[in-house]
Amino acid sequence: MRQIPPLAAVRVFEAAARHGNFTRAAEELGMTQAAVSYQIKLLEERLGAALFARAGRAVVLSDLGRRIAPQITGAFDTLGDAFASVRTESESVLTIAAPRTLATNWLAGRLGSFQLARPELAVQLHVGDEMVDLLAGEADVGLRGAPGPMPGHSCHFLMGMPVAPFASPAFLAKYPPVRTPADLLALPRLTYNDDWWDLWFAAAMGEAPDYVDPAGVRFDSQILDGNAAIAGHGVSILSPPMWLPAIASGQLVQLLPQTTAQYRNAFWLMYAEGKRNLPKVRAFRDWLLAEVAAAARDDPHDAFVAPASS
Repeated sequence: MRQIPPLAAVRVFEAAARHGNFTRAAEELGMTQAAVSYQIKLLEERLGAALFARAGRAVVLSDLGRRIAPQITGAFDTLGDAFASVRTESESVLTIAAPRTLATNWLAGRLGSFQLARPELAVQLHVGDEMVDLLAGEADVGLRGAPGPMPGHSCHFLMGMPVAPFASPAFLAKYPPVRTPADLLALPRLTYNDDWWDLWFAAAMGEAPDYVDPAGVRFDSQILDGNAAIAGHGVSILSPPMWLPAIASGQLVQLLPQTTAQYRNAFWLMYAEGKRNLPKVRAFRDWLLAEVAAAARDDPHDAFVAPASS
């Protein structure tokens, strides 16, 4: 076990020895001269030897003080270098956590513009639907699906989660036209047990119909659902903002476009309140909110209309 005197007193001694003056040491450390003298006295009592001697109004290092001062300054320089490297790494790397569909279908295609704007920042994007502990520092920022702001976090609304049924033109050409919500019950629906289906049917029909679940393909990801729909394997219940390129190109067609339901969760940008003033977090927040504002200019599904409470 290391036998090290109190580091507060050692730090005061190092500053006083480097400056050769208690007053200037006090100014550097933000202390009074009396506090500096007190810490030096504590250290001398701990060592059982004098570190400074009076020379008129000035103080000079004793033989012991001259012998140990360079080593202590070197030790503090090493500590400073160690923490500086950590600080530099922390300041230059931005870690983002985001759920799979949002990260893949919305964020990834836009991140390039952030990198161009802030080339000094390295971006690490962690993709997964598990909840990352932002308060424990597992990521700098998180894009999360949640009903609302979370305690202990700075939160910014990004977009809601409208949901609607989509299919490919080739798939729809094989079946009679869908004119009513009930017509959808006769079509192959992908991941038919997704609660988004009940939500949409309730919005379209007043209540979810009582139907027997068909045999069909079930996925655990909206990405898989959407790509299966594009491939013509059935009707998927999707959130349109995640599929704008496919919708614009005609790969996906919304059935009964007059009806879109809103899921209870929305996407939020979140980060620990203590990180709100970090330059890299501010830079990403400002960029992301500008991207959301740009997307909101063409928003046929009201996805970017913030709830009143946000």
